[in-house]
Amino acid sequence: MSAPRPRTVLTGASAAGLAAGALLHVAGASAEGDAVWVAVAAAGAVAAAWWVVEGLRRGRFGTDVIALFALAGTIAVGEALAGAVIAVMLTGGRLLEDRASRRAHADLGALLERAPTTARVERGGSLVTVAAEEVRVGDLVVVANGETVPVDGRLEDGSAVLDEAAVTGEPLPVERHTDDALASGVVNAGPAFRLRATTEARDSTYAAIIALVREAEAGSAPFVRMADRYAAVFLPITVVLAAASWLLSGDPVRAVAVLVVATPCPLILAAPIAFTSGMSRSARRGVIVKGGDALERLARARTLLFDKTGTVTAGSPRLTGIATVEGVGVEEALTAAASLDQFSPHTLAAAIVRAARERGLSPAMPADVVEVPGSGIAGRVGEVRVRVGKAAWAAPDPPREWVAHVRARAQHEDAVTVFVGLGGRMAGALLLHDPLRPDAPRTFRLLRQAGIDRMVMATGDRAPAAAVIGDYVGADQVHAEQSPQAKAELARAENSRAPTVMVGDGVNDAPALACAGVGVALGARGATASSQAADIVIAVDRLARLADVLAIARRTRLIARQSAFAGMGLSLAAMVAAALGYLPPVAGAVFQEVVDVAVILNALRALASGGWRRPPALRREEADLVRRLDAEHRALWPRIERLPQAADSVVRLPPGRLGPVAEELADFLDDLVRHERTDERKLYPAVDRALRTSEATATMSRAHAEINAAARRVQELLPRLADTGTDEERHRAAELLLGLHALLRLHFAQEEENYHALATALESGGDAGEDGTGPPEGPGGGVPRPRRGPGGPSRLRHRRRMEAGGG
Repeated sequence: MSAPRPRTVLTGASAAGLAAGALLHVAGASAEGDAVWVAVAAAGAVAAAWWVVEGLRRGRFGTDVIALFALAGTIAVGEALAGAVIAVMLTGGRLLEDRASRRAHADLGALLERAPTTARVERGGSLVTVAAEEVRVGDLVVVANGETVPVDGRLEDGSAVLDEAAVTGEPLPVERHTDDALASGVVNAGPAFRLRATTEARDSTYAAIIALVREAEAGSAPFVRMADRYAAVFLPITVVLAAASWLLSGDPVRAVAVLVVATPCPLILAAPIAFTSGMSRSARRGVIVKGGDALERLARARTLLFDKTGTVTAGSPRLTGIATVEGVGVEEALTAAASLDQFSPHTLAAAIVRAARERGLSPAMPADVVEVPGSGIAGRVGEVRVRVGKAAWAAPDPPREWVAHVRARAQHEDAVTVFVGLGGRMAGALLLHDPLRPDAPRTFRLLRQAGIDRMVMATGDRAPAAAVIGDYVGADQVHAEQSPQAKAELARAENSRAPTVMVGDGVNDAPALACAGVGVALGARGATASSQAADIVIAVDRLARLADVLAIARRTRLIARQSAFAGMGLSLAAMVAAALGYLPPVAGAVFQEVVDVAVILNALRALASGGWRRPPALRREEADLVRRLDAEHRALWPRIERLPQAADSVVRLPPGRLGPVAEELADFLDDLVRHERTDERKLYPAVDRALRTSEATATMSRAHAEINAAARRVQELLPRLADTGTDEERHRAAELLLGLHALLRLHFAQEEENYHALATALESGGDAGEDGTGPPEGPGGGVPRPRRGPGGPSRLRHRRRMEAGGG
């Protein structure tokens, strides 16, 4: 058990002395009681003198000077009780402030632990393990699967699959080939490889990241108490008024009374208690704030600098589309790929297996599995030979035109491709990319409303991908292909223009987090380095908490300032009364206690949510409904993504071969219409009730009408398409399917972004946040419903009631 801190002991001793002196007075031992109070006041004066000297050494001259004068004055004129009361409040206020700011930046232990300490080097025809510092330029280093590259170097031979997220922020594994440069800090995500060291460990990329964080933390300004800023005005007024009252009245007790009521307990207490309360409020929201100074600096922020990968995107690849050649079903290609990928450690393989299981598919147990780094994986699933990886690996003679078309689509959608071969022939391609968080657009809108004037994205990703995400969230400026050093410089530059908050999640963001005015790390997934470097850590995987903590910070700062100004105003009024002789020192001390209590009660308001508006929670049964409909969304998304392929089949295939396509479309449209009806009849009224307005769902209900109209037109065409449809009918059906695809993507995304978050309010204390689910790409969305759109919603609901037999 650790020993108590000195300020804790001092506060406890002062309070005990005040109580002991009072008990002695009650027992009739007044002289002994006064002696105890004088001792308490003297101890407080010594502490105040120490704090004044300590402050002067740091270039600070604040409220402790008034407290020192007051304590010395009460001892000099025999006002022992007043001195003891001041000592208790002074030491108690210091203790509260100490606890509020004690949680400073943690050391870089976790970041240093991640840095490789050993390396395996080929020397003298054998493999030896040496300390990373002993690796020399030209050494041949062997890096096994899962190990971190210890030094910068060049790939000696073959290829390597690397997880570079720690250095570049790139979410997807990257393949490197012979002579490609490799940076230290990246992780081998494939088989072992050899690299030729081009630097020593101390000069490597990862060492530079650690040095940047250390440098930035060492240069961070210490926390300057809000009270000290106000004391610059308050202190001269106090001294002048006390001196004037003594000179004019000739009574030194009046001067002491002025100093007693001027004792800055409201100033000392207001900021620490308010900011401690704000930190407590943040903790309830799953946000760890490392000190009241961080919360205060966040409250003044006007610029937001943010990373892309893992911050506004999910940070891991997800399947977004499947393209197959003629005669191969989508589920067949995905199941075959997932069956093999169960045996692969590749990040993309995990995403493919997860996507298959989310779609209700059951990957089979493969046999004869072989993985070739840089090419792909091969094996047998049942009686079929399956290959998954690059196009040339999947099939010896892939259809060039089809492959080019798939790659063009992948580039357009900012996705990577994984090709699937069955029985030696190309079967299909899987498209994966890093999707936007469903709550990101709404969070950034809230940040704008909260007073963030400028939003800048800095990412190590490619410019086209960065531009798309920047448009989604409304970034004012996008900086792509940024190294950790460049991000840190950008953070410094933005912070020099306006108070800046930097938000990131990876090791590569740690220098920028430390260089910004306030660093906020998304630490739910164990991004230890960024969490160590940041001032604030969001411990839950919900970006919406960023808007929460900004609102809390601004409200906390407002309450702290209100308390400080109110305390100073009351103290000034009491000082005038004391100078005129109407308020003796003891009465002044009692009055000061009343002011202190009022200040404390006001500061504690920061614990409450206040008037900050957030989406209200749905009732539990309504939230359960949203969750069920959200699960239906996840099931419908893959089928929605197959609509462009269905449209292509409708145009290309002859009528006699459209039967399976028409049947699949009919089943999908039936499920879709049923889902939209449930949204309209049950979900939207619940959302209207929660938001206390029908306007929030009005436009979305109109979208329901358009979706149902398009579905009905396609359903009318399907029987003829499967039989003897004309070219005009086939092209019309394809246009309708493509239009429906675009409409559904937008509508589902809006529902998940704007309304599905209401269901999580019951689980997260009344605030909406991301629930971790959403569309395969793009923003998430909501639960809408229009009632006054021209022609649509009201008639649509009437027709639905008629269809349901409601009359």
